[in-house]
Parts: sequence; C-alpha cells; structure tokens
Amino acid sequence: MIKNASLLSTVQDDGQPPAAALPSDEHIAPAPRVSVQAFCDTVETAAAVQSAGEDRRLAKAHVKIQMGGAAAAVEAYRMSPTPNVIIIEADGRGDSILARLDQLAEVCDAGTRVIVVGRINDVTLYRELTRRGVSDYLIAPVSTLDVVRSVCGLFHSPEAKPVGRIIAVVGAKGGVGASTVAHNIGWAIARDLSLDSVVTDLDLAFGTAGLDYNQDPPQGIADAVFSPDRIDTAFVDRLLSKCTDHLSLLAAPATLDRVYDFGAEAFDAILDSMRASIPCVVLDVPHLWSGWTRRLLISADEILIVAGPDLANLRNAKNMVDLLRAARPNDHPPHYCLNQIGVPKRPEIAPADFAKALEDQPLTVIPFEPQLFGTAANNGQMIAEVAANHKTADLFRQMAQVLTGRAEAKRGRQSLLGKLLKRAG
Repeated sequence: MIKNASLLSTVQDDGQPPAAALPSDEHIAPAPRVSVQAFCDTVETAAAVQSAGEDRRLAKAHVKIQMGGAAAAVEAYRMSPTPNVIIIEADGRGDSILARLDQLAEVCDAGTRVIVVGRINDVTLYRELTRRGVSDYLIAPVSTLDVVRSVCGLFHSPEAKPVGRIIAVVGAKGGVGASTVAHNIGWAIARDLSLDSVVTDLDLAFGTAGLDYNQDPPQGIADAVFSPDRIDTAFVDRLLSKCTDHLSLLAAPATLDRVYDFGAEAFDAILDSMRASIPCVVLDVPHLWSGWTRRLLISADEILIVAGPDLANLRNAKNMVDLLRAARPNDHPPHYCLNQIGVPKRPEIAPADFAKALEDQPLTVIPFEPQLFGTAANNGQMIAEVAANHKTADLFRQMAQVLTGRAEAKRGRQSLLGKLLKRAG
C-alpha cells in the first residue's frame, strides 16, 4: 500500500463540465505550500495540470510535470524522495494500473498522496485503488478545475462545512462608498445568514470600520501585519473586536504616526490563519494599486467592485474586471455593483451602459439615500440597524447571499463511486 495516503470520500465525475463552465457557487479552499509532481501519458492531461498549477488556489503549491505515466514515476523515485502529491496518468487496463501502483508503493515515501487519472469507469478497479491507498481517481479527459478540486480536496475534509471564504470589496474610484458597502455586507452575512464573519479593514491610515461599527479596539490588523512571526489562531483571536454574536472586526489603526508600506506577501500569514478558522472574511480593500492589493484581489474567493455612475468609474471598473478575468481564468468574473445612483441633477451613466462595457450585469444598484446613509454613518450603525425594513437593507442581504454562495440551494454532486455502485447494483 501507499503509506499514510488519505482517501478522499468523493471521486470526481467524468471530467465535465470543462473549466469554462465553473459553477459560480462552488467554493474550493486553496492548497497549502506543497509539492505536486505529475506523470502524464497524454498532452491533454499535461495541459490540464499545467493550467491547474497556474490557478490561484494552487498559487502556493510547486507543480512539476513529466511525461511517461506510472512507469516514469516508479523510475524517478527509485533514488529520490517523493513529493507531497503525485498525479499519475494510467492509460491502460485495470490490471496494469494496479501493477504499476504496486511498484510505486515500494518507492513511495510515507505521507505522499496519490491521484490517479485513468480511462476505466469500473467499480472493481475503484475499490482496488482505494484499497491500495489511492487518494483520488479521476476519469479522463480531465479539466483544469478537476485537477484543482482534487489536489485542494486532499487537504480539506470533504465532510466539514466549508470555511475560509474570503470576500474582497474594493472601489473602482475613491469616494464611491466601497467601505460602507463592505461593512454592511459583513453585517448582513453575520446577522441574516448567522455565519461567523470578520470584517478586516485594510486601509490602515484612514480606515472607517471602527467608526462604522462604533468600536475603538486597542489592537487590530496593524499588530498582525507587523508581527507575522507571532500569528496563530490564538493571536488572531486576541486582535478581534466583537461587534455581534457572529461578527468581529479586525480594525485599522487609522493613525498617521507611521507609514504603511508593505510587500506583496505582507498579509498572507494573517489571511491564511483566518481562512483556517473563520467561515467568512470580508476584506475592505482601499482604493490603491500595489503589489499587496493586487495579490489580495486575485487570491480572494469572491470579488465585489463598487462603482459610481461616471466615466472614470466605468473605465477603472473595466480595467479591473479585465485584469482579474485574465488572472483568474478558472473563476467566474468579479461581481460589481453601482452605488449612489440617482443624485438629483447629476448626469449619470446608465446601468445598461456599464453592463455592455463590462459584459455583465451589476450585482445590484444601490440608490442615493443621503439621509439614510448619513444617519447610519454619524451614529456608528449599519443600514439594517437604522431601517431594517428599508429596501436598501434588503439589497445588502441579497448581496451577502450571493457572495457567500447561498443565493440558491446547491444541488449535490453525484460522485463517481455513487454512479458505479448504482450501476453495479
């Protein structure tokens, strides 16, 4: 047997749908820093693994591809240690696949997990593979998303409720109310969906989350980003300011006694820690373009761009959407919403024109309500606290549902094992 290999409880389907048809509500938690080596028989599978290695969810993984299938894998590891994950394409009959795996087991290190890509849809073969400790079995042809889902699934319990969904909210232009939108969405996720959430204010110099939630915590995000070596779950818990039963705040210091220049990976440690223990993290991303803001947006599970109805917002939103679509080819496009719509006597670009330019409909259109939003801001309250039954409060609830993947009931996937057993019976 392959030593200490864990068995994934579900096996992938027959390779459909392709990556272009990614379901918008699927949440795949990213893989940790692991090494993945694939031994492929066909260029199609090699291309799928190569594309998967470029996906944001495998950004920390080191992916290497060789041709030659199982035979090449056995030969490669006779004199060298095996990686965390081995992907083997076995383009042959069931008995030959099992024979190669038996040879691999003789040279495989403890803790290595094996994913097999084959073309045989047979319950007996599947049972023999699992008996030998194979972690997952994929039916060729495989898509990019099949590989991503399989590798990431090795490090996250499939029975557990998904945790660590990161939602990044950013403005297309300064002053469009992105922070207000982020804070109200975080409130709706916690209050209306009863999902434990943390709003993280990343505008360290001028952040307003503390004011909006009427909080004045002595610690916050700055303590984490300037002490990356101290970060663990207990340390993060001490930094959080509790707002409600399900909502906590990781506040910005909002002081100018120091400058906040960060490298691209400055927030990786704190976000990794929160993703591992907090079901939903809402990032209030400031309107600036740097290595770390770009990295945060690309790595987020969901992105919401907040735009106003003018030409600069349209241009900036399109630039952001185009960049993020290119950088996240296996994710659905980022969401956007239009805010402060209907200011009296102000010329505005219509939502239909935004939809045409961005090739997508806005997630929602938030009307200009100066009395409502002004009262909430000055009182340190959310819109739902000021007017729970107002239509704008309902808009934030709807956005919270979409961004957390709860807009509609999910239909369960039927695993390959289920199909095989049904057919065998």
